[in-house]
Amino acid sequence: MNLVEEENDQKKDHINEIVLSEDVQRAIEQVLQSSDPLDQPDFNPTDYINQLFPNEQSLSNIDEVISKMECDISLIDDNIRSVVRGQVNTGENGRVALKEAQQSLTQLFSLITDIKSRAEKTEDMVKEITRDIKQLDSAKNNLTYAITTLNHLHMLVGGVENLKRLSERRQYGEVLNPLQAIIEVNQHFQQYSEISQIQTLSAQVQQIQSELATQITDDFKNFFSPTSHSNANRMTLTQLKDACQVASVLDKPVKKNILKWFINLQLQEYVQLFHENQDIAWLDKIDKRYAWVKRHLLDFEEKYGTVFPADWEVSERITVHFCTITREELSKIIARRRTEIDVKLLLFSIQKTANFEQLLDKRFNGTTLVEATSEEVRQERGSFNNLIGSCFKPYLDIYTDSIDRDLAALIDQFTQQNQQMVVPKEINPGIIPNCADLFVFYKKCMVQCMQLSNEKPMYDLVLLFKKYLREYAVKVLEARIPKPQPPNTTTSSISSSMSLLTKDFQNLSTAAGQVIHNFLKEGETPRFSSEDMRKICYILATAEYCLETVQQLEDKLKEKIDKQYIGKVDLSDEKDVYHRIISNCIQLLVHDLDAACEQSLLLMTKIAWHSISNVGDQSGFVNQIITNLKQTVPVIRDNLANSRKYYTQFCHKFVNSFIPKYINTLYRLRPTSSGSSSASGSAALVASASSSSLAEGANSATSGGNILGCEQLLLDTHSLKTVLMDLPSIGSQVQRKPPASYTKVVVKGMAKAEMIIKVVMQPVHPASLYIEQYLKLMPESSVVEFHKILEMKNVRKIEQQQLVEAYKRACPQLQQQQTPTTSSSGAHSESGNATQTSETTPVGNSTQSQQIAAAAAAISGAGSSIMALGDSLMDKGRIRKIENLIKNRLPN
Repeated sequence: MNLVEEENDQKKDHINEIVLSEDVQRAIEQVLQSSDPLDQPDFNPTDYINQLFPNEQSLSNIDEVISKMECDISLIDDNIRSVVRGQVNTGENGRVALKEAQQSLTQLFSLITDIKSRAEKTEDMVKEITRDIKQLDSAKNNLTYAITTLNHLHMLVGGVENLKRLSERRQYGEVLNPLQAIIEVNQHFQQYSEISQIQTLSAQVQQIQSELATQITDDFKNFFSPTSHSNANRMTLTQLKDACQVASVLDKPVKKNILKWFINLQLQEYVQLFHENQDIAWLDKIDKRYAWVKRHLLDFEEKYGTVFPADWEVSERITVHFCTITREELSKIIARRRTEIDVKLLLFSIQKTANFEQLLDKRFNGTTLVEATSEEVRQERGSFNNLIGSCFKPYLDIYTDSIDRDLAALIDQFTQQNQQMVVPKEINPGIIPNCADLFVFYKKCMVQCMQLSNEKPMYDLVLLFKKYLREYAVKVLEARIPKPQPPNTTTSSISSSMSLLTKDFQNLSTAAGQVIHNFLKEGETPRFSSEDMRKICYILATAEYCLETVQQLEDKLKEKIDKQYIGKVDLSDEKDVYHRIISNCIQLLVHDLDAACEQSLLLMTKIAWHSISNVGDQSGFVNQIITNLKQTVPVIRDNLANSRKYYTQFCHKFVNSFIPKYINTLYRLRPTSSGSSSASGSAALVASASSSSLAEGANSATSGGNILGCEQLLLDTHSLKTVLMDLPSIGSQVQRKPPASYTKVVVKGMAKAEMIIKVVMQPVHPASLYIEQYLKLMPESSVVEFHKILEMKNVRKIEQQQLVEAYKRACPQLQQQQTPTTSSSGAHSESGNATQTSETTPVGNSTQSQQIAAAAAAISGAGSSIMALGDSLMDKGRIRKIENLIKNRLPN
């Protein structure tokens, strides 16, 4: 029973629940805005009660809450009652309003019906009134048309007889108006052509027009014919002018035939005078052709300018026909005498022709060009451009061949000037002057070729530009890039070097180191002089100017050349050539500065870092690097003042080259003494060969583990990092903040060098702690670097293998990498090979071998410090180099 009662209660709750749609709910919320939880659609009684009474203590005010709820309930009940009472009379009011609306609609319908009936009656009345008016209007139109037709017929009958009489008397001034009227009337009567009388009249009109056309043509020929001057029937200029007006009214072929005959008559003298067999017809006298037509047009306009109507454009027609004849005659002459044409004659002819065509464009509007028969002329509709000059287009290869020869001579001239190229003394020398001369010549050629043709000749010119841009780059720029010069070597004999060994036996190790340094100095990498560096910057700035100008040249060529050749204009290969020159110059400057720093890095390897007893100022090799940077970088910066992006690129490339070399040099150092049995034999030899006090200090450092060398290296590395950060502005009074990309490279590279030194300073025992510190300091390291760092710490081979295995276990991802288990043995084999090479070095003769033996004995007798230094150089293959230098210094 309990289950049944619960189900019934649930059904009742479901029935009493009011579910509203989302749209209705949103509308209620907009109208009745409330923050009361009871008004929310997702109201939950349990949550609301828990909110009112969150704990037992809150039940103390339950009576107040209940009373407040009862008050709210009573207020809601009152509101509901008032709303219900207000809706009692709503239905009755609605019915009353509906009834009133229905009555209004009935009245409106009756009014519309009444208006419609009245409109129909009005329309019938209007039709009755206008019925007679329409009949009268139709009769009027018919009567008017009949009267007009009769008038036209009277005009046509009377006009035919009048035209016959006027035409026989050649009274063309009086013929014009009746002729125009009769032609129009005749066209009006074409719709009545089936009437015999109309056919007869129309035939008479056609006959009169034909007779007038023949008569006017004969009159023109009689007037302008050279043999008709004595004819008494020759017309006057006034009659000729009236005849032109009549010819304009007649059919178009009449006017066309008259103009054709007249224009041929006007140019008859020109054709005979400039026949292809005449000397005056050749290109060197082409300006005489244009002078003749100018004079002839002036004479014609002076005599007959007022005779012909303005719309006939007789002067323009004479000129167009003159251009057509001239183009055809020149084409035949040039084809027959091509071998006699040189570029000067060709350009002279083209220039004179272009000037004449420009003059014609200014003088005439070009309306008659549309009637030209040549397809080539119709393409140039509205302009005289190339109306004659098109005959020169097939022979423009003469011009491009001449440009080819001129550019070849210009490049040869630049090459000869290049042999005496001197960089200007000012700080920022700019560019090589002949570079600007080359592009000025290019511009002149492009402008000149545009006047000739922008089609295939222009494309041939593009190919020439490409060719000589590459030749300029190779013969002028690349050919003058300086080559490194070997440093100046002293001419002192071997005895002066050996005297350093015997001069002061109390400072034997210092003397031995100086001797070795002098020998190694003879093998320094060749360096650029300050003038060579300025010359490289000079060439780099010129290549940059060429690169930018070539891009502008390409854009201009694409703008000027014909559309069909735009896609073929591509100077990317030439831009790549100048890019290569710029990159090569930057690389040479970087390599030169690298070579200056290599000697300092080599000096860095000569320092006994494991025996340093105190940490002081930065080391000598750091000072030497800073000195080289201050001597070299300002020269490059000042000479690339207008090429800041390439100067920044130079700084980028230098630090990207120097920092890895510095890190590799760090790997070759042994800055700690761990006190283990793996201490090098060379250190022991140095300790045994030194004074007693020095030996005691070394032993104490060995037993305790000396890391002062690492601290000194850390100080030197920080100093180098500071210098490299300021490298772009080093030695400059104006300090600029380096680019962010450059700073990032320096910080990342030198931070790795600092981490390497810090890892070397860490004790290897216990191994787990050391590997943990190693991974924190160098998280991106590899097994190869781990081996190198263990070598720097002088860890024994057995301990190295154990540490490597522990390192691999700590970094499982390194298991896939190849483990260089033979790195240590490889170093020994390398030094062994060097020793073997030094033992097998060939000796020239017995005398020379004795001298080498004496020198070697002197070095071996100098003390154990040289042996120690030799051992430190064994893994670098320096022994053979030392012996070769000694052999070269020995007298023959």
